[in-house]
Amino acid sequence: MRRVLLLILLCLALPLAASASSVDIQTTGGTITGSNAGLSLSGDTVTSYAGISGSNLGTVTFTTGAFVSGSALAGGNTGAGGSFTITLNGSVMGVPSGTVFTGTFTSGMWTMHAGGTWTFSGDVTSSNGMATPSLVTFSGSLSNGSINVASGDIVVTTTPVPEPGTLGLLGTGLVGLGGLLRRKRIF
Repeated sequence: MRRVLLLILLCLALPLAASASSVDIQTTGGTITGSNAGLSLSGDTVTSYAGISGSNLGTVTFTTGAFVSGSALAGGNTGAGGSFTITLNGSVMGVPSGTVFTGTFTSGMWTMHAGGTWTFSGDVTSSNGMATPSLVTFSGSLSNGSINVASGDIVVTTTPVPEPGTLGLLGTGLVGLGGLLRRKRIF
């Protein structure tokens, strides 16, 4: 009886093991420019995708919604809107090619730090049904009226795609096999 219960617990745990949780993307370079209408990032290069490193794995671009408090010069909060796109070039084995994410900002925070450095953190929602970045962070320093991005970190939380048919068949098959073995007293 104990083995049958363990087999059933294994069947129930399979769906949890079938979904990934997040992918980390690192970037460098690029320029953030802004006005009270919002911020925009261009020329940012992906240097790491899901643990795979390279000098140019793709690009990240974004525009935010307008500032709802503060300003581009003093720091503040941006409203919903704008766009966010991650495009990879497939230049290294294991890195996909094409647009892997498009979405819009739900909110963002633009913060000035001592020494002329800035940080932008924002939340993004998917507009193409793909994974959703739950945290987007870019840091850089002021140069000639714009921010040169020193580093960017994007944590993409993948949306688990359930496979109820496949996992259900596997689970019921294992339970049936356990019942058959129990009936024949092989257990």
